[in-house]
Amino acid sequence: MSTAAPRLATPEELELYEPVIGLEVHVQLGTRTKIFCGCPNEFGAAPNTNVCPVCLGMPGALPVLNRAAVELGIRAALALHCEVRRRSVFARKNYFYPDLPKGYQISQYDQPLAEHGWVEIQTPAGPKRIGVHRLHLEDDAGKSSHEGYRDSDRFSYVDLNRTGSPLAEIVSEPDLRSPDEAYEYLTELKLAMQFAGVSNCDMEKGNLRCDANVSVRRRGAAEFGTKVEIKNLNSFRFLRQALYFEIARQVALVESGGRVVQETRLYDPNLDETFSMRSKEEAHDYRYFPEPDLLPLEVGEAWLESIRSSMPAMPAELRRRFVSDYGLREYDAQVLTASRELADYFEGVVHACGDARAAANWVTGDLAALLNAQSLDIALCPVPPERLGELITLVQKGELTGKLAKEILPKMFESREGARAIMEREGLRALSDTGELERIIDQVIAANPKQLEQYRGGKTSVMQFFVGQVMKATRGQANPAAVSELLRRKL
Repeated sequence: MSTAAPRLATPEELELYEPVIGLEVHVQLGTRTKIFCGCPNEFGAAPNTNVCPVCLGMPGALPVLNRAAVELGIRAALALHCEVRRRSVFARKNYFYPDLPKGYQISQYDQPLAEHGWVEIQTPAGPKRIGVHRLHLEDDAGKSSHEGYRDSDRFSYVDLNRTGSPLAEIVSEPDLRSPDEAYEYLTELKLAMQFAGVSNCDMEKGNLRCDANVSVRRRGAAEFGTKVEIKNLNSFRFLRQALYFEIARQVALVESGGRVVQETRLYDPNLDETFSMRSKEEAHDYRYFPEPDLLPLEVGEAWLESIRSSMPAMPAELRRRFVSDYGLREYDAQVLTASRELADYFEGVVHACGDARAAANWVTGDLAALLNAQSLDIALCPVPPERLGELITLVQKGELTGKLAKEILPKMFESREGARAIMEREGLRALSDTGELERIIDQVIAANPKQLEQYRGGKTSVMQFFVGQVMKATRGQANPAAVSELLRRKL
């Protein structure tokens, strides 16, 4: 790595150029076993224990395609609006790394599983569709470690547990025009994979990995510039930062009279820089040829339709429906579709109480605060959606005030009981006796003659003081609207 930081373009120079970005995203499919053998497809096992002759590439060992991996690949394709090919072919992609024991990767080349899809992202100018060029299946390589051991200065360590894990590689069209668009694309793609049940997309476990291809060209130019690949971007933030740096590096290079070299680079988050790794390979460098040990993959119409019929609504579709059918704000719809579990929970609450806006307020407000305080995901929420819906219904019927409901929800969270059971045990109920409420209001007015004089002198804002005093005297059990109405009459 060079010790001298490269010159970066000035804001004025950057304005003259347009970035052209495409992403290659590897999604590890959530199968129980690997794609071509019966070894566990799991994270965290002792190094080199989830292996067998097939994934180790032993002579004579033959791959057998995992049907579940194909089904998840098809779900991924449908989630991205791709056309699923009825016939696809596996190929050998030949290269030699220490963590690739076969000396080749089983992938798909000229006949992939799916093509011609799209992902919709939101930009300042409005919605924009980013094309998905292809989605193909392949097996993963192992993992080389170059640090963390006492003799890392002399040796590399290889863990082959990941070898043979099923991957869907999703290649976008070069339609992205800024690091922010790339960030939004990856965010939306990740959500789609999670909603479709394809993968948990945990980047810390390597279940979602991203490579970026980026070039720059003068604004208005038709031809693309020379493309540079940035590999192994393992966080959304690093993707955006690496692209900002690389765009500024390339523009500065061109403006200085140099030329961009086609190469593969890595990103160093500590320096916030990219650095050269190797010259970029072309397809012919891999010497692709059809995998002789696997038949072509045939996807029948009945199987495809069965998978299609089991697909859930995707995040973008849910957001539109939450706004159009439920009258939610765009922001709330965005928050409530942050995960499939959260969207399902919200709809369960709506079904139970019939009030979508109230459900959204409770789910994104008080319930979210309780979950965050205990670092719980919505999937582990101790208050089922029907019970939160019951709590909201009790407020709507006037049996509880909003203040009392806010006191009861944490008790539901801790005890796992329903709202009504807690109400009855602790005597928490909205004050519905008008005579009792009037008596309390009379006492409050009599105890605050100064505020009474201010109100009658025209300072109507004092009304909120009286409401607060009555709510305090009733321990929050009075309906604030009823209190306000009675106070106006008496004052």
